[in-house]
Order: sequence, then C-alpha cells, then structure tokens
Amino acid sequence: MAPSVRLAEPADAPRIADIYNAGIAERSSTFETSPRQTPDVLDWLGAGERFPVLVAEEGNVIGWARIAAYSERPAYAGVGEVSVYVDPDARGRGVGTALLEGLGRHARELGYWKLTGKLFPENEPSVRLVRRNGWRDVGLHLRHGRLEGRWRDVLVMERLLGEDRQAPAPEDGAGSPGA
Repeated sequence: MAPSVRLAEPADAPRIADIYNAGIAERSSTFETSPRQTPDVLDWLGAGERFPVLVAEEGNVIGWARIAAYSERPAYAGVGEVSVYVDPDARGRGVGTALLEGLGRHARELGYWKLTGKLFPENEPSVRLVRRNGWRDVGLHLRHGRLEGRWRDVLVMERLLGEDRQAPAPEDGAGSPGA
C-alpha cells in the first residue's frame, strides 16, 4: 500500500531535516555537506504555495519532496527544480513514486509546465525511480562540482507536464545557451 502524501506542516520540519541529513551523510544525492536544522526547513515551508513541500507518511514522516525555483527569470516561472528524499529504512516501498506523483499533481495545479532535477549518475536507485515516473535524461554535466575533493558529474533530467508534455523540441533555437 502506498503511503499517504500531503503538504508539509511546520511540525514536520524536524523529521524532514532528519531525512535530508541522512541523504547528506550518504554523499550519494547532494553536494551539501552541512546538516540542515529545523529552521532551514521552516524557511522552505515559508517560501509560499508556489514552492510546495510534500511529505509521505505511514504513521510518521518517511519521505519528503519539494519544488524550488529553477531560475529567478520570469520566462522560467513554469519550471521547477525537484528534490526527493526518502528515509533509508523506507526505501524500495513506493515512497519516492508516491512523492513524485503528488508533486506532479501540485505542479500542474500551480501552472508548472516542466520539472527538472539533477542526480548523481551512480545513484542508480534514484535514476531508475525518476525514469519509471516519466522523466527523461537531458544530459550529463561533467565535473559539475566537487564533493570531498572529488569531481562529481550530474545527470540532468526533466518531466514535461500537462498539454506541453508531448510538444516537440523547439527548432527556433529557443533552448540555446543563454536563453
């Protein structure tokens, strides 16, 4: 049975931070190295309805997902950057799928036309998760950042939403660098 998914509340902030900190400690999902505290998560929750934070729960919070701004530029107002983290003890049980589905519904309701994300390519469970849920590979950023002195690549992925989902790639150069 899939976990229930809902909008996060301030009382969820400590648990969200705990789950994120487990991901930070594993060094397989983020360039972040400093643990997050409850006030950091409360800042996310205070970012407004445009940037939802969801939690998955089975009696207690076992995962979270959020949409953050992709860019400050108005042309990209419908593009959001996604993060999904699942408690290590709850992985492999459909929690990530439930969160991605919930985030997709919220994103469409909020007028997003695309969600993006960056993953370490060697994080195979996460790569499989997003591919299974309709995301596609866009490209690979080589040497995108250093983590503990080692260069790491990131796989860029996206999911088109709503009517634009089947739209062909632009041929007018609209997606060129500097757009």
